[in-house]
Amino acid sequence: MAHETILVVEDEQDIQELIRYNLTKEGYRVTVVATGEEALWAVHGDPPGLVLLDLMLPGIDGLEVARQLKSDPTTRGVPLIILTAKGDEADVVSGLEIGADDYVPKPFSPRVLIARIRAVLRRATQEPADDNAPVSVGDLAIHPGRHEVLLGGKPIQLTPTEFRVLYILARRPGWVFTRYQIADAIHEGDGPVTDRSIDVQIVGLRRKLGAAAARIETVRGVGYRFQP
Repeated sequence: MAHETILVVEDEQDIQELIRYNLTKEGYRVTVVATGEEALWAVHGDPPGLVLLDLMLPGIDGLEVARQLKSDPTTRGVPLIILTAKGDEADVVSGLEIGADDYVPKPFSPRVLIARIRAVLRRATQEPADDNAPVSVGDLAIHPGRHEVLLGGKPIQLTPTEFRVLYILARRPGWVFTRYQIADAIHEGDGPVTDRSIDVQIVGLRRKLGAAAARIETVRGVGYRFQP
């Protein structure tokens, strides 16, 4: 059974109770607050194992709460999942770029929410990936030191940019990366990297990866995720 404390920041009572019931049933300790101000006070007073943060809050909104938590060295390491109204893609992108670990759109399935929470908590307990560590997923192997990608033991020829995009995604399987985050990570002073150019790199990668291309998932309106 789980034992982590989850701080739920949600102002709608029905959703509060839905989340509290399902998380408690899974063994989590649950604290519920209804405003951004209460959330900031609660996190600094007794840091939880994870914050589940609605973006539409009275007073300080969820994005500002996320921004303050992720800019403060004492709280930036607390895992954060944002809850968003369906279709609010701009808010999803903003939240991820601030530093949120994942997002769940409303209305949501409690089973999906619990799965996302477990995944984020599991990632939070893992050591940060070494910038040069090889990555192996199924029959796909990526060796950054040798700048080599093998699929079923056979080498795949990628451009330097395609290689960097693939490695960024694959070393954090399950994480959603916005186009801006990918562009920022691969930029090395050799000209501007735009959202459109990231899409072009993904098209090229998928074409070369064959059957493994399905691992690169498009998260509509947000960016890309590598499926483990």
